[in-house]
Amino acid sequence: MNILVVFYSMYGHVHRMAEAVAEGVREVKGAEAFLRRVPETLSDQVLQAMGAVESQKSMAHIPVCSPEELAEYDAVIFGTPTRFGNMCGQMRQFLDATGQLWLQGSLVGKVGSVFTSTASQHGGQETTILSFHLTLFHQGMIVVGLPYAFEGQTRMDEITGCSPYGASTVAGGRGERMPSENELAGARYQGRHVASIAAKLSA
Repeated sequence: MNILVVFYSMYGHVHRMAEAVAEGVREVKGAEAFLRRVPETLSDQVLQAMGAVESQKSMAHIPVCSPEELAEYDAVIFGTPTRFGNMCGQMRQFLDATGQLWLQGSLVGKVGSVFTSTASQHGGQETTILSFHLTLFHQGMIVVGLPYAFEGQTRMDEITGCSPYGASTVAGGRGERMPSENELAGARYQGRHVASIAAKLSA
């Protein structure tokens, strides 16, 4: 059983969460996780101005995904940073290229799930995931979130991401905060949860 973790990450926060999601997937017997990036749409000059060149280099070893690849997997877990309460433009452009998959029903019945990163606690963690779900529903996917069985999302002793809609992290206004152990645990739980459901469906 093959699970795709496809993401966009500008400064490395979503990348780190994607790695944790993949770790969770691999905890399920017979499940393999594959990391892929969506294509970059910004020029090197813009990335340089945004201070994102080094983090982009650190992800260069991860293959870039094509929309057609989504149909090859039993489940797809998407990761995106938040842009004004919604997914980033790179992910939106990638999803807008999946029209043929929709036409052929290639993703119908596959498990789909989403995780995210925002600059602040209330910067759109829930709206980004929920609005992303609309595309998954249109593709006929079975949408899976992060259940409250992951008790870390009810913690009150620290600032933390994660909601019943999916794992998330708070990056800070300048991206200075990397995912906490609790947020990574949520990402691992989500990966494991998606793989477990996909295994039941494929059986």
